[in-house]
Amino acid sequence: MKNFKLKSVLVVLFLATALISCSNDKDEDKGTTPVPTVKNALVTEVKGPVTGKVNEELSYDVTFLVDNGCGEFNKFSDVTIGTEKGLQVEAKYSGEVCTQQITEKKTVYKFKSTTKGTFDIKFKKSETEFVSLEVVIE
Repeated sequence: MKNFKLKSVLVVLFLATALISCSNDKDEDKGTTPVPTVKNALVTEVKGPVTGKVNEELSYDVTFLVDNGCGEFNKFSDVTIGTEKGLQVEAKYSGEVCTQQITEKKTVYKFKSTTKGTFDIKFKKSETEFVSLEVVIE
């Protein structure tokens, strides 16, 4: 009888230890990289040359706002406001811990024309307007 009670107590202790020691931490999540998100950013300023030559690449400094310290330039994409077409900046945000202040960032937009003429380069400034720059190609 003593032997049976001792074995029962040991089995109960073993099972209790096994159940209590099970960790609820997800070890597989510790090594994963956060998935970045992409959002449209609003342009505040465009600087660059207003004249150029055919087949000459022109560079424009584009300043845009990001929502937090993790925001970085991702790419330019097409956008339409009403009937006007232009470009918008897409910003990429990593899922890491970031400062929560709105920050201005800069990137470079390259423009090259194969024909002469006057071109209006537009970047989305708000939901209803563009920042535009008129460029004359000779």
